[in-house]
Amino acid sequence: MFTITKYTFGAAALTLTLLSGCGKKFLDESPSDQVTDANFYKTETDAIQATTAVYSQLGTLGQYNSSLWGIGDIGSDLSTTGGGGGGDGIEQQQLDFFNIPATNPLTSRLWGSCYVGIGTANIVLQKVPKMSIDPAIQSRCIGEAEFLRAKYYFDLVRAYGDVPLITVPPTTLAEVNIPRSPAAQIYTLIESDLRDAITKLPPSYTGDNLGRATKWAATGLLAKVYLTENKMTEAAAQARALVAPASGVTGTPVSGRDLWANYADNFKVTNEHGKESLFEVGFIAGRNQYTQDGPGWSGNEFMGPRGMGITPQGGYGFNVPEPDFVAGYEAGDTRREATIWKPGDVYPDGRTQPAFLPGSPNGYNVRKFYTDKALSNIWDSPLNIAVMRLAEAYLILAEAVGPTTEGLAAINRVRRRAFGEALDTPGTHDIQAGISVTDFKTRVWRERKYELAFEMDRWFDMKRTGELLTSPQLIAKGVKPFNVVLPIPQSERDVNPNLTQNPGY
Repeated sequence: MFTITKYTFGAAALTLTLLSGCGKKFLDESPSDQVTDANFYKTETDAIQATTAVYSQLGTLGQYNSSLWGIGDIGSDLSTTGGGGGGDGIEQQQLDFFNIPATNPLTSRLWGSCYVGIGTANIVLQKVPKMSIDPAIQSRCIGEAEFLRAKYYFDLVRAYGDVPLITVPPTTLAEVNIPRSPAAQIYTLIESDLRDAITKLPPSYTGDNLGRATKWAATGLLAKVYLTENKMTEAAAQARALVAPASGVTGTPVSGRDLWANYADNFKVTNEHGKESLFEVGFIAGRNQYTQDGPGWSGNEFMGPRGMGITPQGGYGFNVPEPDFVAGYEAGDTRREATIWKPGDVYPDGRTQPAFLPGSPNGYNVRKFYTDKALSNIWDSPLNIAVMRLAEAYLILAEAVGPTTEGLAAINRVRRRAFGEALDTPGTHDIQAGISVTDFKTRVWRERKYELAFEMDRWFDMKRTGELLTSPQLIAKGVKPFNVVLPIPQSERDVNPNLTQNPGY
């Protein structure tokens, strides 16, 4: 499996420092003072290394190492800040209570990491098509860059609305300091990139390449993009391509992906890039201390029960599940045990989770990404973070087609797994035919909430469904109509006079 080391090269007047990425094996280092735009883009290895750079931002503070769980989890109805109280985690508190300044570090870093990722993708898409290399490698590199550019722009457009559209490496300041483009134009590019990526990416990888974007990763992301745009026919077609069985009504999907029988199996180091994974961000332990820019994941420490000593520095207790969320689990739903620590749960050392913890007065903490493994370094978990799983494709299909035979089969497959039942036979918790379209949609939204909890996407989902502004819990926290988008970072507006601010900020 691959990951990204500090290999540095220059291209189009942009120096790229490769930090963390999507797998486990580090590429060899090369002297940065010998790499230039003139001598670099020559070989297949050059093309592959340049493409690997595009993954680098996924593991940073601006993406899955902090910003996205601050925005996606704490900014939603799943959780509250937690931590040590007072000013501890003030940037998360601002998201939690919808008092978000344009200087918030998490929203600012999300913007910056996305555009660094887009910049590296644009270089690949400019340079690699002109290279004389193996056509299969060339096509794959282009597809990877398209997939990742689409992913970064998808984060941007969902978070901020209209954003600057940059598709080629800029050569002048004027080409950087451009105004925001309408969201519709951003979505047009995202769709185009993903449709082309599907034709260029392989269905799977082996060995050192395991963890790179596949055809099925692009298919899943395109389904999610269409769902976000309310293009239900198109969303259903893409989701169906992922989950349709190879042999009729039941059986392993033609994509080769399938659900784990046990929900918790999705969140084990031993199952990374496993059969349910469509795409995930790869991390590795033992390479860093006190950094949220990879290659290890810091959330194990940040979300660990505060002061209980089951993580290297004792646990900071951030991202604390809300009591309303915990109470919403149905009796017998196995996802609760896999997702949260609750009072009475037994730690690996035999102690139990108390009924009260600093920052968590109800005794709840996030368990889903806890690494049950001794780690020598701080902020350094090796557990990968899921970006998309096959279960989400089933729920996209269900929402897109409604309470049809197909839609009921899709959601019920997810529900059967949640309650420990056989996937391909009727279960005692199945949603039955005859449910209204409105009620079925509400059930799908609820299923997404509990299936995908703490996978850093709930705020985006609540925005898409309208729940962000109607949730009594968030209304009590002060949510306002303009909070459906985040503020444009002030640091960006200071250097780009053409950037307008979102209303309300």
